[in-house]
Amino acid sequence: MNNQWWLNACRQPDERAGEAALQRNAQLTKPIGALGRLEALVPPLAALQGRERPSVDRLWIALFAGDHGVAEEGISAFPQSVTGQMLGNFVNGGAAISVLARQLRARLDVTDLGTAVPLQALPGVRHLELGAGTKNFTREAAMSAPTCQLAMQAGRDSVVRAQREQTELFIGGEMGIGNTTTAAALACALLNCAPEDLAGPGTGLDAAGVAHKCAVIRRALTLHKGSHDIFEWMQRLGGFELAALTGAYIACAQHGIVALVDGFIASVAALCAVRLNPDCRAWLMFAHRSAEPGHNAVLTALDARPLLDLDLRLGEGSGAALAVPLLRLACALHDGMATFDEAAVAAKHS
Repeated sequence: MNNQWWLNACRQPDERAGEAALQRNAQLTKPIGALGRLEALVPPLAALQGRERPSVDRLWIALFAGDHGVAEEGISAFPQSVTGQMLGNFVNGGAAISVLARQLRARLDVTDLGTAVPLQALPGVRHLELGAGTKNFTREAAMSAPTCQLAMQAGRDSVVRAQREQTELFIGGEMGIGNTTTAAALACALLNCAPEDLAGPGTGLDAAGVAHKCAVIRRALTLHKGSHDIFEWMQRLGGFELAALTGAYIACAQHGIVALVDGFIASVAALCAVRLNPDCRAWLMFAHRSAEPGHNAVLTALDARPLLDLDLRLGEGSGAALAVPLLRLACALHDGMATFDEAAVAAKHS
């Protein structure tokens, strides 16, 4: 196996299919642009799927869970035991993403990458046990290079499973106490930003808690200061689930599956993916603008304009799942509306 598979070429969009979708849109019984961003979504999606009339009916939601050693620093309002407990909640159907997956008729693929509290095997969960969470990155690298590769491979493996199911749209979700701190630290390193610009309340920290989080991130950035490539920054400051999402986004582009990116943490993983393999950017759509203050900077760096802005900050892929009906309706309008000729409606004067 290529140890750096993430550098392999991505699929190229089919520009002819995108142009055909654009021409069809111009013939539908409405003024061009009247449906705003909804109709603008379809031609790029058509190019990615290689067909004039795209569809996002077959949906795969991959949920990656892992704990973070930096939680030792008291940067979360919740104990690390919650990560493992939520794994049971996901597969038992009680979590937000579980409800959304049922409503959307989506496949929910749950991977436990490594929790701080040992777990018994849970039916419906893939337990990879990469470690008892990452290491505390204020003292050492979060994980070794081989472990980071294994986490990225877990994301790729989920995409391969999704491709076997002929998935049309991939959503990556995450769960891990402390992962907004990890995401903010990694974003600070990649964007050369101060912690105060990117760190937010996460699971509900007050102002003093956010200030403490910033101080913890600053210590980590000082410890790991240097000229590092993207993979090494992920290894030093990342989390198991962020690495898995990064691998998944690149694998989606390599296997020809459109990925719908969730909120702050998922977008940081997307930023890592694009920095590692810039051609994967074409395969990423962005679902929503999170309430986490650092999300705007990451979206700007990715030149991304998300579909929703609902002050969400749950994670789990929930914001992306909420955006799926919009994509489905955009495809339905494009496919189901009559053209001017079909409806015997006079078109705009040329």
